[in-house]
Amino acid sequence: MRSVHSVTLLLLGLSTAPAPAPLQAQSDTAARVAPAAAPPARNRVAPQGAEADLPLLARFDANRSGRLERPERDAARAWLAANPEARPPMRGRKLPATGTAGARVSPKDVAPVAPEHGLYDSAVVRTLFLTFESEDWERELADFWHTDVEVPATLIVDGVTYRDVGAGFRGNNSFHMVPDGLKRSFSINLDTWDERQALLGHASLNLLNSNQDATFLRSVLYLDIARQYIPAPRANFVRVVVNGESWGLYVNQQPFSKALLREQLGSDAGTRWKSPNNSPGGGFGHLGDSIALYRRWYEQKGKDDPAAWRALVEVTRVLAETPLDRLEGALAPLMDVDEVLRFLALDMALVNGDGYWNDGSDFNVLLGADGRFRALPHDVNEAFRGRGDGSAPDPLSALDDPDKALRTRLLQVPALRTRYLRYVGEIAETWLDWGRLGPLVDGYVALIESEVARDTRKHSPTAAFREGIYGAPEGVPDARTLKGFASLRRAALLAHPAVREAMGR
Repeated sequence: MRSVHSVTLLLLGLSTAPAPAPLQAQSDTAARVAPAAAPPARNRVAPQGAEADLPLLARFDANRSGRLERPERDAARAWLAANPEARPPMRGRKLPATGTAGARVSPKDVAPVAPEHGLYDSAVVRTLFLTFESEDWERELADFWHTDVEVPATLIVDGVTYRDVGAGFRGNNSFHMVPDGLKRSFSINLDTWDERQALLGHASLNLLNSNQDATFLRSVLYLDIARQYIPAPRANFVRVVVNGESWGLYVNQQPFSKALLREQLGSDAGTRWKSPNNSPGGGFGHLGDSIALYRRWYEQKGKDDPAAWRALVEVTRVLAETPLDRLEGALAPLMDVDEVLRFLALDMALVNGDGYWNDGSDFNVLLGADGRFRALPHDVNEAFRGRGDGSAPDPLSALDDPDKALRTRLLQVPALRTRYLRYVGEIAETWLDWGRLGPLVDGYVALIESEVARDTRKHSPTAAFREGIYGAPEGVPDARTLKGFASLRRAALLAHPAVREAMGR
């Protein structure tokens, strides 16, 4: 894959001759560490960046109501069918499977959960009832994927009815890979047409289909551990019923919302961005002084804030250009450096396959009320999965990739590298100890195993649930399973010479 530097030059119509590597600047006087061998490259799609949703609302909203009624949506869908080139092409191969109809369920069949159990309480599994006006809802939501059209629905939770919520399918691979009949991920906005409407204090929901995770546990476990170190989202499990039919178990992951900021940081002030997946320019690299270069790779949430964009440009410049022996001090007023080190350590110790160490993108960025930047996890369903003896990726890999500036710059500072490695070792020693992680996993298994067995729309056979968690009963530990990964990864990291030295061993 081309680096962001060559991609940016191609976008500008300029030469793609290689530029000098930023780590070779003569002003960097601190000692450099030799990077570990990089992991094998994956087959990757073309750079994606911040792709705007296709605007259809203004074009087809004939009565100017701010929403598309059924005839207006039909007209928009007909236009989409006649103009397939209007949207990005589908990426990836679809799963070779389909689902079967689930059980019929109505709200009177389900006991409500007491309100003292919050929306993300991991001890309970709520049931969410979605009702669309059309039996063709699945194809309709698929047609409107990656557009600005939300399909109206009624939501019932714990006996309370929420009318006119906006629904759509979300995701990239979790959408592209999934054929009709298997569960796709939902985005639900309760305040699209009623700004006062919220579910237990939350105006939006991300209901994830646990793509490529037969255990359903990886996102929830990763975020459980991450919150011990950084202000990460919460996640739990919900059942989803659509038009009276069970669509099974979903991961209910907290959006990167103002509600999250209030809960985790005590204030919702600040500016939020997402660095989308396959966005090589979204990894805190300095792209130049023009805000336009950053808009290509970061999606700012809420009202556009030019001052916040300029702050992003400045922090990337300081990160790229400051001599290493002065970098920590120069960044102190601009970035929560220690928290970023913890973000990087979690990403690496728990091997987030879609993480920053691998892609340099697909994470959230916050410019907080204190004027400092933070990095927060976004997509973590591919974590806790390794290969071989669990030693890969090496915690000192990806130190020479200009598209992963947080690693290539921060971890070249000896004191910061030592602190990062100490966090890697602490996470491995504490949270990959099956004596501690195992009971947490067992509790979730007890909570959801029967739900998984009944789920007719899941992506994997029921047997893959336990196999993906515990592996073969008498087999050799397998790093592709949760238990095997914890054992092998923990041993490998605690035996790593640099980790041992950082931990004083």
